[in-house]
Amino acid sequence: MNRRQFLGTSGSLAAAAQLSAQTNDKIERDRQVGLSILKPSQRDLDYGLALHRESIVFDAYGFSPRAAVDGDALRELAEDGGSDIEIQDRSEDMAMTRAATIAAEREEFVRAWNAAGMTCIFQNCGEESSDPLRLIKRLARFTYLTDHLDGVLRRTVSPEGVEQAHADGLGCLYFTGNGVPLTQQWVSVEDELRYVRIFFQLGIRMMHVTYNRRNRLGDGCAETANGGLSDFGRAAVAEMNRIGVIVDVAHSGWQTSLDAARASTRPMVASHTTCEGIYPHIRSKPDEVMRAIADTDGLVGLCCISRFLRRTGDIQALLDHIDYAVKLLGPDHVAIGTDVAYRSQFTEAEARKLPRRGKRRTRFAALWPEDDFVTDASMTQSLAWTNWPLFTVGMVQRGYSDESIRKILGGNVLRVARAALASAA
Repeated sequence: MNRRQFLGTSGSLAAAAQLSAQTNDKIERDRQVGLSILKPSQRDLDYGLALHRESIVFDAYGFSPRAAVDGDALRELAEDGGSDIEIQDRSEDMAMTRAATIAAEREEFVRAWNAAGMTCIFQNCGEESSDPLRLIKRLARFTYLTDHLDGVLRRTVSPEGVEQAHADGLGCLYFTGNGVPLTQQWVSVEDELRYVRIFFQLGIRMMHVTYNRRNRLGDGCAETANGGLSDFGRAAVAEMNRIGVIVDVAHSGWQTSLDAARASTRPMVASHTTCEGIYPHIRSKPDEVMRAIADTDGLVGLCCISRFLRRTGDIQALLDHIDYAVKLLGPDHVAIGTDVAYRSQFTEAEARKLPRRGKRRTRFAALWPEDDFVTDASMTQSLAWTNWPLFTVGMVQRGYSDESIRKILGGNVLRVARAALASAA
């Protein structure tokens, strides 16, 4: 069954039954955990599922369903002396592209996408870097994926393309990179920023200012100095505004985020973050920063990471953050950027084939402060990417209007995307 058939199902009880028919055991277990926490009435459940099916659902930052790796091939590579970089690169390639080549993984992809009721993902198509050669790898992989999932998934570069995919009953990806591409030759500001346009032409529509650590643009969220946006960072924001790339400060420090919002002349975002007013984590944003982002006519996307959300760490915690952001900013400036992915139900079986590897050093980008929060299985299950329809049910339970829910589900991301392209040079 394709997504058009899925979306075309009508009737409240039939809708719930059809939703379950599109799952597998893994997806269904996650859904039951979410339902056990929400405890919706039959009316709220049926109404929320129907509203979700009819809406354009646009993940403000996320990952398309990930395939299992080929454990035998990776074990052979490791036994043949493959380096950590080779093994990591091959693993990532497999997880991102095997749905295009392996029938069972394609079915996993379709089932997960349909269970989520997804229209479009602002797909992470870059690594945590400013090196163009590193940034281009995931861009190639997801271009390959969309090229080979004909009739299921397409790549689009405009809000109109997202709306057309929804009308056609197809899913789509809208590309974001995890950094501003820089040659790091430092000849001139203009020379250094020329790859922003090149990556825009390749389909990238959003870029991180920083990723956790300090770079030439400013301080990341994990830097204790909180030094803010550099002069070069201001030039980069101006160039992204000019070209039509959305400025994203999800992983930027609080001062860098505030400076970028004040510098941007176009709507900008923190695509996958949380509210510092609920829990002060380095990946959260304080009220002042959130207001500054809203003042650009941008949005704050709330993520599905339990240790960032805190409180109960589950689907109710996500809804608490949505409530907080809506009360602070209004429904026009809030979205959901999950920052999580569905992983194929074959993942664990393939992982068991891999040889054990010794202790490895922490990645530079992942130098987080110590954190003793324990995430349990029920938290992550309730926040599973395939539980998107339950996010809608939860908002129905909390009294949101249909109009506000549609904005949070995807309308606000479309608006920001449209405003960014209006400035395209």
